[in-house]
Amino acid sequence: MEHIEAVADMIVESNRVVIFTGAGFSTESSIPDFRGPQGVWSQFDPSELNLPNFLRSEEIREKYWQVHKMFWETVREAEPNSGHYAVAELHNIGKLDCVITQNTDGLHQKAGLPDEKVLELHGTMHWVDCLECKRRYPREEVHQKMLAGEAVPRCDTCNGILKPATVAYGQSMPERETRESEVRSAACDLFLAAGSSLVVYPAAQMPVIAKRGGAKLVILNIGETPHDHHADVVIAEKTGETLTKIIARVKEKLSA
Repeated sequence: MEHIEAVADMIVESNRVVIFTGAGFSTESSIPDFRGPQGVWSQFDPSELNLPNFLRSEEIREKYWQVHKMFWETVREAEPNSGHYAVAELHNIGKLDCVITQNTDGLHQKAGLPDEKVLELHGTMHWVDCLECKRRYPREEVHQKMLAGEAVPRCDTCNGILKPATVAYGQSMPERETRESEVRSAACDLFLAAGSSLVVYPAAQMPVIAKRGGAKLVILNIGETPHDHHADVVIAEKTGETLTKIIARVKEKLSA
């Protein structure tokens, strides 16, 4: 309870709060993480499914789409959890600068956050891009092509290679989102990292950028992270329940 009060006070005193979310934030929506015992990479080899292999091999493309088909079928049915709604409430009360997320599931937007408030560092599962003509397809449209028998879907316009609009191993991070995340992190007065192991760079650099810029740093994660020693507060609890309690206290303090 002491940590809840401390973080609620920090939010009340802040004007620009940045929330950073990782895979652990969405596990409470029944979306498996990548690195856990039941994660995607316990069934597939991530080093094999990288971008260079995807571009050169039809066999790898088929395996890549097999992984994404499985993941999409989970993501499209998933609902935001209490943590997503707590972050949306932070936006509603005027304290949220932005969400920086490593997640590709779109659950922050589904919980009510405007697109412009969400910086998706690892792309999105909700769209598919043609690597040749750059046409963009809704993910469900491509999913239906696969259900109709296309193991490796192709672009209807140019027959080019289609790829989910997520960042693959060996693919560069999106420039605009990465640059804006760095700027927002440096300018915030409170940075709260939730549900991330903070080991994947350059995303994991954002808390350090925020701290160097003078922000308070809160880390909310079940396991330890390499940045815990930088944090003003570390809470080893579930993200959804804890954020819900924190935002409830923030609203009480603001109304008082």
